[in-house]
Amino acid sequence: MPWNELTFGKRTFFPDVRKLGDMKEVIYDQQFLARANMDMELYYMFRDVAKNAADAKLIEERGLRYDITIIPPNTLGVEFVKTAGHYHPYLPGSNLTYPELYEVQEGEAHYLLQRRSEERHVETITDVVLVEARRGDKVLIPPNYGHVTINPSESTLKMANWVARAFSSIYEPIKHKGGAAYFELTTGEFIKNERYDEVPAIRYATPAELELGTDGAMYELLKHPEKLEVLIHPAGVFD
Repeated sequence: MPWNELTFGKRTFFPDVRKLGDMKEVIYDQQFLARANMDMELYYMFRDVAKNAADAKLIEERGLRYDITIIPPNTLGVEFVKTAGHYHPYLPGSNLTYPELYEVQEGEAHYLLQRRSEERHVETITDVVLVEARRGDKVLIPPNYGHVTINPSESTLKMANWVARAFSSIYEPIKHKGGAAYFELTTGEFIKNERYDEVPAIRYATPAELELGTDGAMYELLKHPEKLEVLIHPAGVFD
């Protein structure tokens, strides 16, 4: 069913809707794409979410943003439903991009991460990582990695993220390459994206054991702002 609104606390939020036509450039199965409805709704992004006005003010003052994304089960031909994929911007005066912290609230997620370097306008993918996450798992996207989220199950994936408020996703590099370095098919197979040159084999990782100060919902990190400081000032942690 479409997720046209989200109730969080006593507040109601409305989504940015990602449709198939918005991400036709990153779809693997071109035969499916040729006959599909471009208005098909794939996932729903509720941005700048807070339970109440006081929390919203506190989140803004701390330079943060809390989002919720909902990805219903679906297939894109022979491929699992996924997000469009993006990279993160560099912090001003730094060689590090902003990190991002995710939590799976319902369902399952495959986070496909890829690290890129660019020298003399030549892009090289130096690392590809797959993190399989389930309800309650928290996954940190480290600096200098782009990522795609895949829903590989028959259940709705609901996930939340904390990110620096100055953050603005960069979609063009992955869009230009026709997707991430690999596509995950419904068979469980990963197919290399031939529009990339050499890419490393996928490295599998588990969700990190993060000392976040809470065993419950990640939203409660609002009470532990020091645990989220790394999202705004990653230098010293990731150098």
